[in-house]
Amino acid sequence: MTDERLTGFINSLYKGNTVFLDELEKRALETGVPIIRKDTQAFLRFIIASHDPKEILEIGTATGFSCILMAEYSSEDTKITTIEKYEKRLPVAEENIRASGYSEKIELIKEDASEVLPSLQKSFDMIFIDAAKAQYPFYLKEADHLLKKGGIIVADNCLQGGDILESKFAVERRNRTIHKRMREFLKEITSSDEYTTAVLALGDGVVVSVKR
Repeated sequence: MTDERLTGFINSLYKGNTVFLDELEKRALETGVPIIRKDTQAFLRFIIASHDPKEILEIGTATGFSCILMAEYSSEDTKITTIEKYEKRLPVAEENIRASGYSEKIELIKEDASEVLPSLQKSFDMIFIDAAKAQYPFYLKEADHLLKKGGIIVADNCLQGGDILESKFAVERRNRTIHKRMREFLKEITSSDEYTTAVLALGDGVVVSVKR
């Protein structure tokens, strides 16, 4: 959450993604579908390049932009499992994944993450969380048994446009549960002896944690 002019300058330094991803981003912005911001995209590319995860779990597919980005910049043998339940977005996500050419690399699970996560049998090198904000404490609990030692959690949109700083009484009533749960998530992951964590003022707030 840096100054907009500074963020704009930093984003101008990045060379961008593939033509397919750039077009996907453009369509998402035109239709009001939220996708990860440019600085968060750059951070994901960096994490993938530096850690070379072979098994990635994404919680929250939306239209498929971020899982396609991770597929594009990860190793050829990397597998991505992504979970989404929102029925209106699922056909778009399926079509985008098919059109990207990464159908063999990306498995889309069309169910509620709260029901799927406890039953997953795989273990993962990286977990990317970008779904229902009120569920972040639950996602963290489930991530603990799914993430390998040395594995990475990346969680997006953790600062709520700065609302996380405010008292719950200063937050709109409809957002108070999210505010409360996100504070719980931040406190739990930063104080845990199981993880080494950094909270970054990147995009709308990114948490990155390594499991010890």
